[in-house]
Amino acid sequence: MTVTACICVLLLFVSISVGSVRISLSDMGTILWYTLRGLPVPSSIPEQNVTIFLSVRLPRALAAFFAGGALSLSGAVMQSLLQNPLASGYTLGVSSGASLGAAFVIVTDWSVPALGQFLLPASGFAAGLVTVLVVVAVAARIDRTLRSQTVVLIGMVVSLFVNAMLTLVSSFAGDRAKQLLAWTMGSFNGKRWYHVGVLMAAALFGLVVLLLSAKSLDVMSFGDDEAYAIGVNVRRQKILLLLVATLLTGVCVSFTGTIGFVDLVAPHVVRKLFGASNRRVLPMSFLIGGSFLALSDMVSRTILSPQEIPVGAVTALIGAPFFVVIYLKDRRKE
Repeated sequence: MTVTACICVLLLFVSISVGSVRISLSDMGTILWYTLRGLPVPSSIPEQNVTIFLSVRLPRALAAFFAGGALSLSGAVMQSLLQNPLASGYTLGVSSGASLGAAFVIVTDWSVPALGQFLLPASGFAAGLVTVLVVVAVAARIDRTLRSQTVVLIGMVVSLFVNAMLTLVSSFAGDRAKQLLAWTMGSFNGKRWYHVGVLMAAALFGLVVLLLSAKSLDVMSFGDDEAYAIGVNVRRQKILLLLVATLLTGVCVSFTGTIGFVDLVAPHVVRKLFGASNRRVLPMSFLIGGSFLALSDMVSRTILSPQEIPVGAVTALIGAPFFVVIYLKDRRKE
């Protein structure tokens, strides 16, 4: 695990170094060393490189890393909790709800001066949270024990309904259709340090809470009946874990747009490498998912430079074939 963690951190810095202006790993280390000590960076390093590193690439890469880590944590929890290898933020409608909230703000040009530039993320997160609360409320009315099959079924139905509403809202986008399309495909362009702060706080908070619940999550992954027999309050734990997963996905989608496959692929890779124990799956999903999304963002901004493609398209191109291969291998083993 230690070696994997070091590799993930190295990949993060590699993603920062590559671009129209290449910045070596040694230069990055020097810039960080002098900046953290409050000293001027040596003149041997061009001032342009210092500005690009500290103001553009480092915050962008860290935003991608923490977003990828948060999405992967959410996916790992959903898959264990719902006993469904295809479970993710999409399953409960978090991504659909957040997209609908953001689309409403973009299309109507609604403004709340008190929120300023946080209006879009706030509306997206609120809509995603409301969607999940609706799913949980309806599932609880149908099945008081909140069995996994019931939650997945209701989540899929609500997601389809919310996606239909999103399509309806998008039809009124007009001149804002391009902005709406770009947002729904995901991007880290223009991300600054305050974005990093919010994403880091959400990701680390979620990681700590989930690690404290790792034992209960391991038990519930064997089935609701077994968990009840051992004495786990399945209903309360499910609601708590679903809300934490919603927070992680909702914050990411609200700040970066819809980015798929990270929350599906990373937990699968981790379980293949480190087993099914959530004490290992959760932190390693965070690291591998974060480095995967940081590398995907590097590809999105460099492969057709100076033009940038949506990072959601990159994760789909990489993640979809990979996920199909993993799925087919599992089917053959069965």
